[in-house]
Amino acid sequence: MTDTPIRLLLADDHPVVRAGLCAVLETEPGIEVAAEAATAEEAVARAAAGDIDVVLMDLQFGGGMNGAEATAAIAARPEAPRVLIVTTYDSDADTLPAIEAGATGYLLKDAPPEDLAEAVRTAAAGRTALAPAVADRLMNRLRTPGTTLTRRETEVLALVAGGLSNQAVGHRLHLTEGTVKSHLARVYAKLGVDSRTAAVAAATSLGLIRR
Repeated sequence: MTDTPIRLLLADDHPVVRAGLCAVLETEPGIEVAAEAATAEEAVARAAAGDIDVVLMDLQFGGGMNGAEATAAIAARPEAPRVLIVTTYDSDADTLPAIEAGATGYLLKDAPPEDLAEAVRTAAAGRTALAPAVADRLMNRLRTPGTTLTRRETEVLALVAGGLSNQAVGHRLHLTEGTVKSHLARVYAKLGVDSRTAAVAAATSLGLIRR
């Protein structure tokens, strides 16, 4: 066992959240908060310095790059630190992009302090740390792949839930309007619904998207 502490970078656009995380983690033996970042871009730049072991990354920042994009940028570098997502969002629309981007773990902000510290140590060791609700849904996706939405279907439906037309969704995701309609048709079939409103309601209740 090494005496070298696990060096953390806290990336969150809310100073109060960063202060709270810092207060919890600084009391843990073998863990040191080395730096903070208020934007995803700052986090990517700071993580590249080479002295960080684990980045605690929020998903939503005020503007610019989001947490999943920052995770992908960090994970793409050689000798990259591990990225542990710490967020309030647990829908598939949030978890899947972050995990696909290379996040080592995914924790919710209401997790007990001891779970947070354990997740940091797990991530630092290169193992996966998942909030129970996230782990359950990922297991369900593996068990019933025919009925779960793909990442693209989830993206389309999340934008529809935000009030965008098929044309606007296509523009946002660089798809044709016909492709958007095809994705929605598959979503309707999987969810057993026949309208945009019913699809959004069903997906929200199942935790696939957030309102």
